[in-house]
Amino acid sequence: MASRLDDDPEGSRITYVKGDLFACSKTDSLAHCISEDCRMGAGIAVLFKKKFGGVQELLNQQKKSGEVAVLKRDGRYIYYLITKKRASHKPTYENLRKSLEAMKSHCLKNGVTDLSMPRIGCGLDRLQWENVSVIIEEVFEATDIKITVYTL
Repeated sequence: MASRLDDDPEGSRITYVKGDLFACSKTDSLAHCISEDCRMGAGIAVLFKKKFGGVQELLNQQKKSGEVAVLKRDGRYIYYLITKKRASHKPTYENLRKSLEAMKSHCLKNGVTDLSMPRIGCGLDRLQWENVSVIIEEVFEATDIKITVYTL
């Protein structure tokens, strides 16, 4: 059961929810971070791989760091933010920003209005949420895209 958290900063475009990301509305597109090699062998990426498959489809897109690979599943988009070259590497804020910009462009071109994600880049990748959330706010500030961030 998901529950809205009260720590949404005033004026923020991000809504925070405590609960399971995969229990979000089936109309929400989803996003998370992966490496160019599409290994998805740890963290929430394992769940994305199990739930949505498509590893070869992602690899065939030949996306590089700072880009976004996309799957369409059940009428919604699943975004794979490519933030590093290999699974063993760590992402940079610059690559995260570039991949978010690429995702934003895809969202706008394809009419995506609702996007749900975990605290991207902040689990095993060790980026700091206070920095990541600012980047998300900046990238999406001139859009009507609603972003919901899930935490367990």
